[in-house]
Amino acid sequence: MSSLLGRYATPFITGLFIVSLVSGLALFLHVGPSGFHAMHEWLSLLLIVPFVLHLWKNWRSLTTYFKRAPMAIALVLSLAMAAPFLLLSGPAGRGGPPPFAFSHRILENPAADVAPLLGVTPDELTARLGAAGIAVADADEPLSDAIRASGKPEMAAIAALVGP
Repeated sequence: MSSLLGRYATPFITGLFIVSLVSGLALFLHVGPSGFHAMHEWLSLLLIVPFVLHLWKNWRSLTTYFKRAPMAIALVLSLAMAAPFLLLSGPAGRGGPPPFAFSHRILENPAADVAPLLGVTPDELTARLGAAGIAVADADEPLSDAIRASGKPEMAAIAALVGP
């Protein structure tokens, strides 16, 4: 079994890296189908498995790299390139891609304020949410509070809000 895993570790690293490379470039360039996002995230996570197997299989030879300057230089430069993305991104919290951040901000408002944006009355909006299992007790209550109290996912609430 170990031989089988070792034999496939590097080919899977290669294949999954190519998938990650293509999907990452497509995401960066904002081209291609929407499935690239999920594909990139999930298959990049799956890439961890053959990577660990590759490290395990080649551990002895890999340790020699850690005794030389190029590995230290590459690791330090990699961290230095990653740092600005974390330092300049602001505090942790809800946000994410602009459409998600936008929807989070909209849902922080009460039904009375959100309903006109969707072309419905506050009563129609609360009825839609109620049908999805999200009870809005007061039209002046932030929708995010009602969603949180219901235990339903935010995406289910958004689907109910924009649905027929």
